[in-house]
Amino acid sequence: MVYVSAQRIDNQPSSTSELPVLIDPALLRAARQIYRTYYEVHPDEIRRPLGVAIDRLNHRGKLIFKERPVLLPRECFVPFNQLESELY
Repeated sequence: MVYVSAQRIDNQPSSTSELPVLIDPALLRAARQIYRTYYEVHPDEIRRPLGVAIDRLNHRGKLIFKERPVLLPRECFVPFNQLESELY
């Protein structure tokens, strides 16, 4: 059994949100297509999704509207700010 100290080293960021996230370009294209399809079918929808949970192997995904999505082992989360960077 391995025990890890709860102390934080000062030169490391306090959260992973400060680190840049690199997403596979194929996953990013698939996530954008999922969002684009949703937007075309529901043009009057006011709520903006937080992002897309997408399967890394088959590129099937779902829009996520609530905070703290629970992901399956093969899924990754693509935040909306990365989706919209090339949508417009």
